[in-house]
Amino acid sequence: MNQEQEKITHAQSYLKAYEDIQLLKKDIMRPVRMELETLKPELYLKHHGIEETIVCFGSARVQETPQAEKRVAEAKKALEANPNDKNLKNRLYEAEGLLKLSKYYDEGRKFANLVVEKAGDRFAVVTGGGPGLMEAANRGAFEKGGKSIGFNITLPHEQKPNPYITENLAFLFHYFAIRKLHLVMRSKAFVVFPGGFGTFDELFEVLTLVKTGKKQELPIVLVGKQFWHDVVNIPALASYGVISPEEAEACTIVETAEEAWAEIAKFYNIK
Repeated sequence: MNQEQEKITHAQSYLKAYEDIQLLKKDIMRPVRMELETLKPELYLKHHGIEETIVCFGSARVQETPQAEKRVAEAKKALEANPNDKNLKNRLYEAEGLLKLSKYYDEGRKFANLVVEKAGDRFAVVTGGGPGLMEAANRGAFEKGGKSIGFNITLPHEQKPNPYITENLAFLFHYFAIRKLHLVMRSKAFVVFPGGFGTFDELFEVLTLVKTGKKQELPIVLVGKQFWHDVVNIPALASYGVISPEEAEACTIVETAEEAWAEIAKFYNIK
């Protein structure tokens, strides 16, 4: 091969298209990237025989109670040293709020335990793949030998996958839309623990899909009575006529893992 041929074969244009990463990153290739994000998890999930899932949403910030108590203690100590620091006051306020929710880490873990114990391998447990209450649900399924799936996503502040996801069932997405697609398409129930903007985004999207007929009716269970009564007033939407009274009953609010599982078992007649 002469020098001119060498130049030709080493040029960017001579790369096979599927090996050309610079090409795949171009704006014009966005539809191709989205198709790849759709197909890759599909291939893995089909290989593992996963057809039905129970999806658990919840805050990435909620820790087990001992860690939450430690966080409060550290925030108090820091504030005592700088009592006028507004940022430290905010950190303590946040830590005390998260401590109130820490019991739901155990409930999330127990709920996923129950999914595996009561339904065997019928349902895989799916979360957003991150820490906090997502970790709790993945952990509960993983430690009972069930299929535990994590759909993680790239964020400005890197979110690592939690360690309780079944091998080759952790996926990293770039597009929220494709991640949402995979969260919803095989789902047979949604169990929503306390959370923030991301949790609310997922909850209201699912409610919209069900109420517009894009998704079949299925159990939507909110865990944490005080939290949900404090932060969401769905019956008020019905009182203003923007949803129907029947739609206001789309969610069931419970307190414990056992109650959450009972709602799903009743819906699917699982003994």
